[in-house]
Amino acid sequence: QLQFVESGGGLVQSGGSLRLSCTVPGATLSSYYIGWFRQAPGKEREGVGCFSGRENKIYYEEFAKGRFTISRDNAKSTLHLQMMNLRPEDTAVYYCAADPTGGYYYNGCPQPQMYDYTGQGVQVTVSS
Repeated sequence: QLQFVESGGGLVQSGGSLRLSCTVPGATLSSYYIGWFRQAPGKEREGVGCFSGRENKIYYEEFAKGRFTISRDNAKSTLHLQMMNLRPEDTAVYYCAADPTGGYYYNGCPQPQMYDYTGQGVQVTVSS
């Protein structure tokens, strides 16, 4: 069972930036698909992007390309999500999630509902 320590959410004005962090104590990130998805009120869960430990590659959903950047600190078992030029429609709870690479093969990132492990989430609110 993985544990997640998520941080970095908050309130920011439109056009601003936030950096989310997700630490998975003791985990080897390359053993997982590990990434972020989000859920806005009244909406379905939506993938943001992930690091594929199977392919050693980072993937992004289309809306995140150019504004969001995923990076990792292997020594600290931490994944970061740097979000730039935030918009009110980015307002959501952002979840860190992971799925072992030894399970299903995913072409890109797992769908949000397919991750085996999910953190508690952090609120991101973007005001207009």
